[in-house]
Amino acid sequence: MISTLLVANRGEIACRIFRTCADLGIRTVAIHSDADEGALHTRVADTAVRLPGAAPAETYLRGDLIVKAALAAGADAVHPGYGFLSEDADFARAVQDAGLVWIGPPPQAIEAMASKTRAKELMGLAPLDAHDVSPADLPVLVKAAAGGGGRGMRVVRDLAALPGALEDARAEAASAFGDGEVFVEPYLENGRHVEVQVLADTHGTVWTLGTRDCSLQRRHQKVIEEAPAPGLAPALTEQLYALAERATRAVSYEGAGTVEFLVADGRAHFLEMNTRLQVEHPVTEAVFGLDLVAEQIRVAEGHALPAEQPAPRGHAVEARLYAEDPARGWAPQTGTLHRFTVPDGVRLDTGCADGDTIGVHYDPMLAKVVAHAPSRAEAVRRLAGALERTALHGPVTNRDLLVRSLRHPEFTEARMDTGFYDRHLTALTEPAPDPYAPLAAALADAHGRSRFGGWRNVPSGPQVKRYERTGEEHEVAYRHTRTGLAADGVRVVQATSHLVVLEVDGVRRKFEIARYGDQVHVNATALTALPRFPDPATAHAPGSLLAPMPGTVVRVAEGLAEGTEVTAGQPLIWLEAMKMEHRITAPADGTLTALPAAVGRQVEMGTLLAVVEPK
Repeated sequence: MISTLLVANRGEIACRIFRTCADLGIRTVAIHSDADEGALHTRVADTAVRLPGAAPAETYLRGDLIVKAALAAGADAVHPGYGFLSEDADFARAVQDAGLVWIGPPPQAIEAMASKTRAKELMGLAPLDAHDVSPADLPVLVKAAAGGGGRGMRVVRDLAALPGALEDARAEAASAFGDGEVFVEPYLENGRHVEVQVLADTHGTVWTLGTRDCSLQRRHQKVIEEAPAPGLAPALTEQLYALAERATRAVSYEGAGTVEFLVADGRAHFLEMNTRLQVEHPVTEAVFGLDLVAEQIRVAEGHALPAEQPAPRGHAVEARLYAEDPARGWAPQTGTLHRFTVPDGVRLDTGCADGDTIGVHYDPMLAKVVAHAPSRAEAVRRLAGALERTALHGPVTNRDLLVRSLRHPEFTEARMDTGFYDRHLTALTEPAPDPYAPLAAALADAHGRSRFGGWRNVPSGPQVKRYERTGEEHEVAYRHTRTGLAADGVRVVQATSHLVVLEVDGVRRKFEIARYGDQVHVNATALTALPRFPDPATAHAPGSLLAPMPGTVVRVAEGLAEGTEVTAGQPLIWLEAMKMEHRITAPADGTLTALPAAVGRQVEMGTLLAVVEPK
């Protein structure tokens, strides 16, 4: 029996595994980088071990340090979570060689499926030869052979773009997984991403625990997932189960895993087998009433699964909350998460808490929110409503996008596919501002000030405040009167520093306000209070290219220097943030007049990288 378990991971998945361990009476050990010293997963574990001598981005890839930490803390088992070393056969062997229990499949099974190219060969498939791709093969997908999460993937629709896509994918894959191998496969437009959860024991029993639909993706990384996958024909579902069981038995698999497919034109196309727990496993847990982490532990302890697997009930939907800006190329966001609360009635898996800092070193996912209900429509409605009422004060997130996605007709009618955001992102990210949010912010700020504090030479002259919201400036006016604060077009029912109630056309509306420096959150609207007199030193010359996020300059285009002629859309600089590469391109045809960016330079959001003077 396992008594003490170390999780070789961080954040949300570490906290989730610790929760199950607490239920089972297993002591827990967290590991952490210097950047994660005060992270939530280190606070909820019974013991935490610092991994010394590694850069924050590499810490959780140091298998040797992790094994030493497990032994030093008295652990007798290691759970890899997902990502990082979860699909590293050498790490699994190192854990076992140290006399520790590995909570995962046998190393040889990981090895067989770890490379997507080898997995395809095992299933009787073969990728395209990158040197022989013809226009007739387009579009194609360049894909990292190792790892997952959308890293090292590029869609190519023009043959001339293939060499650049191969180079970019290799660089990103090497950075994310330590393996730059990539391959090319046909890219099926408008397919659905469907997967099957499998669970196998050491006694020959394999469960196929239903399907999941993960079609809503950005950058080939899942955003919204659900179980079961809606609208699949019974015969196709049975085919998916059969293929998933075939892959599982082919490698003598043990534990939890996922077999992924692209479904198009009523046919299933095998993608890969993930030899680990998936981020979206909670929807399967909700539908089947299981704790998959507990089942992983029991399998590792040698227990047999019952011959009869549990029956599904209802429908579950999961949304991933990211600190990112979907309207700006999904740019990761950093900063302090001042407040994060989710309404009751949904499941929250998170590695963050109020006051935590979202840094640049790791994936920007903040949490997963999961709703379960008797029907799909009820689960979708419950999740959208919970997200809408979630308080998220801090960096920009994808919360509004998630709510709109869940309420989009294509999703509610289960007509979605992997091209959903290609078609609808612009409409889904169009600002839908609350016109009264800036006024509510101004009234809350004015609360407690005497009317003489708002004195004007002209008695009728109002107080004026300015706020920035989604790149637009808004000016609002109000007055101090003998009876309190007033504004044109509304009746101010109540105004305190944290709550403003306005009556508009006979309807009362409540606005909850929180302020952190110049950042103001009014219900779900984020504002920036602007100074009365802007600092001219903050202005930038036309054509200035600013860092869209904090990160590291990892590449500068070859031969680029001041005086170089550039063309619109030409890649100039590559930033790495949260293990993803982001291209900075020329905004117009012109001349490069300044290039402060240099390889290896750490930059903050808004840092000047280059200036292109337009022709």
